[in-house]
Amino acid sequence: MTEADICVVVPTIREYECMRAYFENAREHGFDLDRLHVVLVTEDFCDTDAMAAMLDSAGVSGEVFDGARREAWFEAHGITEFGHLIPDASHAQTSFGLLYLWAGEFDYGFFIDDDTLPHPDDDFFGRHLRNLRFDGEIEEISSDERWVNVLYQSADEHGLYPRGYPYSAMDEEIETTETTVSNVVASQGLWTNVPDLDAVRILMDGDLQGQARTRTTAADFEDDFVAAPGDYLTVCSMNLAFRREVVPAFYQLPMDDNPWDVGRFDDIWSGVFLKRACDLLGARIYNGGPLCEHNKAPRSTFGDLQNEVAGLELNEHLWKIIDDAVPENWETGDAAGRWNDADAYAAVFESMADELVAGDWSEYENGEFLTFVGKYMHDWLDCLDALESVRAPVPADD
Repeated sequence: MTEADICVVVPTIREYECMRAYFENAREHGFDLDRLHVVLVTEDFCDTDAMAAMLDSAGVSGEVFDGARREAWFEAHGITEFGHLIPDASHAQTSFGLLYLWAGEFDYGFFIDDDTLPHPDDDFFGRHLRNLRFDGEIEEISSDERWVNVLYQSADEHGLYPRGYPYSAMDEEIETTETTVSNVVASQGLWTNVPDLDAVRILMDGDLQGQARTRTTAADFEDDFVAAPGDYLTVCSMNLAFRREVVPAFYQLPMDDNPWDVGRFDDIWSGVFLKRACDLLGARIYNGGPLCEHNKAPRSTFGDLQNEVAGLELNEHLWKIIDDAVPENWETGDAAGRWNDADAYAAVFESMADELVAGDWSEYENGEFLTFVGKYMHDWLDCLDALESVRAPVPADD
């Protein structure tokens, strides 16, 4: 029997059955399901027995963690003082999956949202892994605003910018070149059907149900690409694969459950931090296929707006704050050959945390949240260190 080397993290409170389509996709394309261990991150009010039964009937290894079982996991691993890192009732609970991966022997992680489905013709798991092992020529995108719109290929027709793309970086002029890439540490699959937009852009698209009227198709994503070093991009966790080594720089941040009610930027800001680390360490984030079908459920656009507005101004400035972050006594040569070194990602992440903690952000709306985030980033690194030294089994369910 093949040993599981991939931890698949799925935050879910309702559509966990979508995973059957991913398992069927793996079977159709000859991908070994024994390589997967699925972690369903859910809430105490959800039917965890039904979720576990789904995994069992599908013949796939996995576990289900509601709030109570997450607390038991922290206790079993001797890290209860770090329980605050996982916010209540937030998509950012995907960070629990990162801790689970780190405590295990997994080489790769996948994030899959429960409102997505794989494209049947695309080998979902296999293609992500091939992207992570990519060695060859690929299109490289840069812009005069230092931000790359991952929807750029059809932007002249639909005019869309993804959730988290700074408003001040719009109307950019892009440049495309060919480059040779080998050190890929994350693979971001993009999405057809409902585009991943923020609430302001959805409202401007004339939709009050949180979905946007403009839809994307596979024709909008003809070429895979990377963002140039020094340029940032939005990273969405609905369809994402990554190497174990990046976990120290990939914390999904304390969103929603905070005094400022900042939400909806967990994967976006973690992507900003990861891109800064990648640029220092010579690593790359691969974008394009495999595509997924995003079937976002209708909900109030104004509800999403309320969750996002507290962090909109901060999102305009965060990337500039961490853009010069470098570990103390860091020399250019320190980055050589360290694209797959977890300690190097931790060092860069710590330097960004230091920037956020040390700064005065009072000029920004809810600027204190940036200091709050920096402190949590330090705690994240301490938690990972604690997991390195303490390994304990998950307690059996009663």
